[in-house]
Amino acid sequence: MKFNIGIRAHDIENDNLEGLASTIESKGIQSIQLALMKSVKEFPLNLKSFNVGFASKVGRIFDEKGIDISVLGCYINMIHPDKGEQRRALEFFKTHIRYASQFKAATVGTETGGVYPEIQFTKDNYTEEAYLKVVKSVKELVTEAEKFGVIMTVEGGINHPIYSPSRMKRLLDDIGSQNLQVILDPVNYLYPEDASTEKQHKVIDEAFDLFGERITVIHAKDFIVENNELKIVPVGKGKVDYAYFIRKIKQEKPMIPILLEETKEPHINESIQFLKNHFKNN
Repeated sequence: MKFNIGIRAHDIENDNLEGLASTIESKGIQSIQLALMKSVKEFPLNLKSFNVGFASKVGRIFDEKGIDISVLGCYINMIHPDKGEQRRALEFFKTHIRYASQFKAATVGTETGGVYPEIQFTKDNYTEEAYLKVVKSVKELVTEAEKFGVIMTVEGGINHPIYSPSRMKRLLDDIGSQNLQVILDPVNYLYPEDASTEKQHKVIDEAFDLFGERITVIHAKDFIVENNELKIVPVGKGKVDYAYFIRKIKQEKPMIPILLEETKEPHINESIQFLKNHFKNN
């Protein structure tokens, strides 16, 4: 077996975690990104909800179905302009770190956020000031991850201060900890005006060249360009050159979790088969 295809758990409709795990198992999915705030429906979830019993129960539900929690998703705005909101976000992420082993989670993942309360595209995220705020927050979170022997994963994109592969490389160098790894989603680094096949190849190659050894999870999504915007579509229905991307993954990152993102029913099985076919044929 040379592929490990998974999905963001919240892209599958569910009423409870047991049902969610059964649905995922029925599709032959091996790995998930589990965003607790989006997938736990049994009770309202907040900072006080976290305890060893809760984390262990969730971990067992998926482990008994042979499903790995590759990413415990806790996507926060780590540089929120409201200092109170920022502090609450950082502490919430730290709580995920502290219980990661009970959840049986391989990593705890996030994006970096942005300079405004709502994440949006703005060149204001591209300033040195915004970048240094990210460095400060990531250092705090990685220090916590090191204490608990946990891997923190960070995802970049044009809506964030980590807007390019080179910026991600700088962040990794500035933090200087192997407890910080990368979720790679090439589509995140594409602009509507330049999302060509050649640009995709450049982004993929640059990411693997600059920090290939630090890529620990792949996000797989697809897009079309409509009204000068990238519109996300199910994997296999868009413009991503998956033949090229899969060849790169097979060469350099065998068995890395490749998690479908924003592919929902009724397209999940078809998109999984699309990726499997590319693994067999490329």
